Amino acid sequence: MILHNRMYSIIVLCILCSFCELTHTKLAPDFIRPCNETSRECLVKSTQDAIPEFVKGMPNLGVPPLDPFTIEKLSIPLSGLKVTFYQGKVTGFRKCIVDNVISELEKRHFVLEFHCNLTIKGAYDAVGKILLFPINGEGDAKIKLTNLRMKVDINTKYIKDNKGVNYFGLRNYKYSFDYGDRVTFDLQNLFKESKQLSDTVLAFLNENWRTVSEEFGKPIVDYAVELAIRTIEKFFLAVPYEELINVPIPS
Repeated sequence: MILHNRMYSIIVLCILCSFCELTHTKLAPDFIRPCNETSRECLVKSTQDAIPEFVKGMPNLGVPPLDPFTIEKLSIPLSGLKVTFYQGKVTGFRKCIVDNVISELEKRHFVLEFHCNLTIKGAYDAVGKILLFPINGEGDAKIKLTNLRMKVDINTKYIKDNKGVNYFGLRNYKYSFDYGDRVTFDLQNLFKESKQLSDTVLAFLNENWRTVSEEFGKPIVDYAVELAIRTIEKFFLAVPYEELINVPIPS
């Protein structure tokens, strides 16, 4: 009877230990290296180190990939011209360079500044006019953005679940960007009936890339930023606050 009771106690102890281990399982992936302070140096390095793996996605946490990500369909209504992208694949986020990170925990405020070279490939169709040129084209599309610079300003909040575990949450955000050094357009078959005219208009678009980008590019950047923010939000809601930064939540 004594042996039986001891065996029973050992089994119960093992079960309790296993349960404790499960309830304290680390959720943050190994590439997340929490800072012990909110200094710029630590935050920039920690963020930079995490980006190449973070953008691959984390299916176990419900976090989708950001490099590559697909634009299933995106219509861009311009003045006199409607362009629609299909199955656009965006690559380049894994090589983004982090320029600055600000974390103001007391104010629940977070700022991320970075620059990237991004490439968008897919199919398109376009109907309307560019200047005096009537366009009715469709074909392959490729857009390259060199040194796109971006600043994302996020207001956060702290969330406590019913088990007392703390998480970051997102209240709202705004962003600003600059197209950087260059935007290159490669839109095949702008004029179905004339390759020469297609090449002429394409050359015009590339010679005036900044003007064209300011009207043409913002919907694409809006789409990318919204996707990135929602991906970050899913990550924040999946991984406890204490696994992301070794600084207590301000009272």
